[in-house]
Amino acid sequence: MFWEKAGPQNSEPTINLALKRAAELSIENIVIASCTGDSARLLLAGSSGQDIVCVTHHNGFAAPGQNEMDPNVRMDLLARGVKVLTTTHFFAGADRALRMQFGGVYPAEIMAQTLRIFGQGVKVAVEIAIMALDAGHIPYGKEIIAIGGTAEGVDAAIVILPAHSRSFFDTQLREIICMPREKKAN
Repeated sequence: MFWEKAGPQNSEPTINLALKRAAELSIENIVIASCTGDSARLLLAGSSGQDIVCVTHHNGFAAPGQNEMDPNVRMDLLARGVKVLTTTHFFAGADRALRMQFGGVYPAEIMAQTLRIFGQGVKVAVEIAIMALDAGHIPYGKEIIAIGGTAEGVDAAIVILPAHSRSFFDTQLREIICMPREKKAN
């Protein structure tokens, strides 16, 4: 499925398609990007027993020492069985620090930009799947569904067999369930 434009208006239909595909493939694990918890709550409301991992921005993403998710939202998600992961982004880390300090382009940035050809949401979905696997929140060697977005909300969903970060190139993006045709959010 292709959405005409990127953005949060696609959140509900993206989640519905992801859940439908999870049921068709008997996929038990879904990883979703959600900085405020809104997208994770939307997924949780429609899910039927899937194991959900919510991946947030890392602390300091928007402001030094701060996390974008309200602590009460985090506690609510955890209480409802959602695993909430806040950690360094796979495609950022040391490469981003080097770029910001010295300029230039580094391998992880090139990898991220290449995935953005498919849109920010697909790039995010690949990234959070790897992050969730590295954190031990999803099982190794099993297909999962990963859901990402562009700026706010979610607009892309994929079926992926993630590999650990040290073996990134063993990752298999098996299906693109949905993504925007126009890649930039307006």
